[in-house]
Amino acid sequence: MTDIATRVYNHSWKIDPIVRSVLDTDFYKLLMAQTIFRRHRNARVTFGIINRSTDVPLARLIDVGALREQLDHIRSLSLSRGESTWLRGNMFYGKRQMFAPDFIAWLEDFRFPPYNLEVRGDQYELTFEGPWIETTMWEIPALSVIMELHSRAVTKGMGKFELQVLYARAMTRVWEKIDQLRKLQDLRIADFGTRRRHGFLWQDWCVQAMREGLGTAFLGTSNCLIAMRREVEAIGTNAHELPMVYAALARNDAELAKAPYDVLKDWQDDYEGNLRVILPDTYGTEGFLENAPQWVSNWTGIRIDSGDPIAGGELAIKWWKNRGQDPRTKLAIFSDGLDVDLVEKLHRHFSGRIRLGFGWGTLLTNDFRGLDADGRLDPFSIVCKVISADGQPAVKLSDNPTKAVGPPETLERYRRVFRVGEQAAQPVVV
Repeated sequence: MTDIATRVYNHSWKIDPIVRSVLDTDFYKLLMAQTIFRRHRNARVTFGIINRSTDVPLARLIDVGALREQLDHIRSLSLSRGESTWLRGNMFYGKRQMFAPDFIAWLEDFRFPPYNLEVRGDQYELTFEGPWIETTMWEIPALSVIMELHSRAVTKGMGKFELQVLYARAMTRVWEKIDQLRKLQDLRIADFGTRRRHGFLWQDWCVQAMREGLGTAFLGTSNCLIAMRREVEAIGTNAHELPMVYAALARNDAELAKAPYDVLKDWQDDYEGNLRVILPDTYGTEGFLENAPQWVSNWTGIRIDSGDPIAGGELAIKWWKNRGQDPRTKLAIFSDGLDVDLVEKLHRHFSGRIRLGFGWGTLLTNDFRGLDADGRLDPFSIVCKVISADGQPAVKLSDNPTKAVGPPETLERYRRVFRVGEQAAQPVVV
């Protein structure tokens, strides 16, 4: 097993680059990229980093030269022959040849496009502009670089023994959480922690710990590279990016209102089974479900990613029943800010009423809260979101207005079109 403390102490980016492969990304990113490749590859889409935790001064903590060095290294990466073979021949979600030959051929030739990096006060402004099929690939590695450079900046100067104790305490914390989770009957949980991980080596350790500690209750990891190396399932479906771009490309209010369902039509053409999981909260879950075509209720399940998770689960159950579906056959995946106590609470509340799944993210792969003297290793909330598509601003409303993205006037238009009223704001920790 990797001696993480020693590797951190001896860090050389040539030995331990933060992003090691084109596949060091989340599985949903490749699934979405294939849908984009087939339909909207030439749309001009801009992504940008948003640090919601403005009290974390990234530009003062992270050296700009080190950041550029890591980003430039990513631009040198290409898919290896072994990685291509894994994508072509591996079984994903019970299906072989999940990815079509023309998409794999494109991915084999893919190189990350240029980035734009500026300093604004004590924060970085990092954006990616170009064809959607290229800029979409930056989201996960860009976040991984910033998160791990932050971790390295905080741990820089720590001695060998101090680092050994730090990681021993963090490992103990993870194992205690796993021990708590394995008491839950019929648990189904996956690692969703790539985007805001403490570091690649740490995420890899957490996946190994989950696999050993939870056995068949551990479904797999969202990280493609770790899934390939550790021979576990690659897990993921889709994200808010798709409806955000489809909506921005809409030419009028009528097209805007149907844009989220156009996403599902295209996704249904591309994927089946457990990949047919709706993510309804981009423009408000209640309105999305109320106006959804009947065929949407035939999908396998729903992912609940913002707002009160119990309220979201109850809303889904009520909707399925109203649409003539049996909720006990449906899958609900909870993925917003999960930690073991919330997993236990949701498991207890919904067990036997729906099929439960959990995507455990930041508080699996980056829970160093209180483990350093001044809390500088505490996880923080940072995202990479669509800013615009073909020159039009992109918007996310969410079920939690704290997570809303977009210019104020455009947000108001979307609230009107999607009939989103008052929403209860909730704190966003990670």
